[in-house]
Amino acid sequence: QLQASGGGLVQAGGSLRLSCAASGRTVSGYAMGWFRQAPGKEREFVAGINWSGRGTYYADSVKGRSTISRDNAKNTVYLQMNSLKPEDTAVYYCARAKSSSWPGTGLYEYDYWGQGTQVTVSS
Repeated sequence: QLQASGGGLVQAGGSLRLSCAASGRTVSGYAMGWFRQAPGKEREFVAGINWSGRGTYYADSVKGRSTISRDNAKNTVYLQMNSLKPEDTAVYYCARAKSSSWPGTGLYEYDYWGQGTQVTVSS
């Protein structure tokens, strides 16, 4: 399973580091992604990383404020988010891609999903 954690309530301008730990299922060798879903909105891509960690990809909305990384030895993927804005408020999900290279932003490209962690940014 994929277990997302690290969410919470933070003031605008603050930072959070989300973690996605895999148990019973490896993420090593697969690309990974972070997505988010705000109330009443569709789930959207936030950031992606290929299997080695040398390729990273970001939505325009978080580019320059967020960093995705991974530790394959720990079977864990991270999302560091800085300069948080109220519009970043959402449930954040991690997901394992079906391939080792980053497949893009389509939800159908990912086959295993974590349960989500709530991020709330107050103004």
